[in-house]
Amino acid sequence: MSQAATDPVLLERRGDVLWIIINREERRNALNQEVVQTIDRGIAEAVAGGEVKAIVLTGAGDKAFCAGADLAKGAKGFAFAVDFSRPKHYIVDLFKRLQECTLPVIARVNGHAMAGGFGLLCACDMVIAADDIRIGTTESKIGMTPMMILPYMLRVLPPRKLQEMCITGEQFTAKEAYEWGLLNYLVPRAELDTKLDWLLSRIIDKSPTAIRLGKQAFNATRDMGLREALEYAQAMVPVMSSTQDAKEGMGAFQEKRAPNFTGT
Repeated sequence: MSQAATDPVLLERRGDVLWIIINREERRNALNQEVVQTIDRGIAEAVAGGEVKAIVLTGAGDKAFCAGADLAKGAKGFAFAVDFSRPKHYIVDLFKRLQECTLPVIARVNGHAMAGGFGLLCACDMVIAADDIRIGTTESKIGMTPMMILPYMLRVLPPRKLQEMCITGEQFTAKEAYEWGLLNYLVPRAELDTKLDWLLSRIIDKSPTAIRLGKQAFNATRDMGLREALEYAQAMVPVMSSTQDAKEGMGAFQEKRAPNFTGT
């Protein structure tokens, strides 16, 4: 599918990596229905195609990663509008897609991440951020609460800090977010892409099958009790060891050579 430089979301293949760029710099990369559904489609196509090994999610420019829902009067695809004929909101569809995505999704946080944009950050597998960005859930300032992103925030943030964030609607620094364990890496802005390339290089040479099954296990077991999780893990070991990538990896280790993973 062709795309123009003015499209609200750009989907760019860069080698083994799909870049998804929210391209609304003039609106601080705010979300509307078209943006959310294009991100959703990009992730789905990357998984189905079988050639992409990682996904990078970022925003255009250097001011905002994503400012959350587009609150401009008359904004097309207003994020708080609900169609009661649909059982699910399109933002819920995207968060479920991210939850089920079998590829590593890395947030490249090039600017401030607020409200729903902060939720996107929380939903990614890994996060690299410039050290001058700010984060926050500002919904309480407009009479709302961050309802749709709350499930993801509860998974990655300390509960008391999250409660403070939701109630006050105040912004926090990148350094604070890093200290909470929300960010994998915090770097000077000039080093953001160098650090991202370094992280991607450590991902794309690994077994796609191990990553795919590993993400599935990670997401499944954290919703289980300990006994159930141990039973699941025990059942998954023979499944993983029967894959071609596992056999190739073991053979390469024994033969002291680099593995040739095929993702099967």
